Amino acid sequence: MSVARCSEVARTFGQGSHAVVAVHGCNCEVAAGARIAITGTSGSGKSTLLHLLAGLETPTSGAVTWPELGQTPADRRRDIAVVFQGPSLLPALDVLENTAMAAVLTGTDEADATERALVALTAVGVPGLVNQLPETLSGGQAQRVAVARALTLRPRLLLADEPTGQLDEVNGSRVIDVLIHAADELGAALVVSTHDPVVADRLAEQWQMRDGRLLVPVPGGAA
Repeated sequence: MSVARCSEVARTFGQGSHAVVAVHGCNCEVAAGARIAITGTSGSGKSTLLHLLAGLETPTSGAVTWPELGQTPADRRRDIAVVFQGPSLLPALDVLENTAMAAVLTGTDEADATERALVALTAVGVPGLVNQLPETLSGGQAQRVAVARALTLRPRLLLADEPTGQLDEVNGSRVIDVLIHAADELGAALVVSTHDPVVADRLAEQWQMRDGRLLVPVPGGAA
């Protein structure tokens, strides 16, 4: 079963002499339950590919499909969750409100969303932060809250774009631990874009991006 598939997908930014092809004719498939690292240097196209898989970017050509997920954008918003490089928490909301927000925005009842948020914050190891504002959190704490926010959707496809890029080694390792554990608990596919080989080796498959082209997937590290 496939939760996401790219067929000859390309993404170009800009026009004419200023056009930049971020992804060239990509063909790939994310199987249900997959554990995939998309590797490559900055500017290689790995984040753009991840955003295409999430439905956050529209291909310039080719097609992205989600065979085993909801077929409408509204349905997919409940099936796909994204963790970004920065936690992007809203400064005026406390941790509990920030965490529940994703579920509320996809139509979950507020009481249910709050309950999901409490469960997710416990799962990522920061249940004691519920009343704190984002400005009081460390980088590692804020990123774990961002992961919890994604988990409230109970996604079938969990995507993380350089989730450890702004963290030290210890906090980065904790965030990857949380992502893998959460994907295991949810039975979700997990795709992580990263330039860090230590992070990549935590996942079973590695796909390499180079100059916007997806190379033949290479063997990964630990399952």
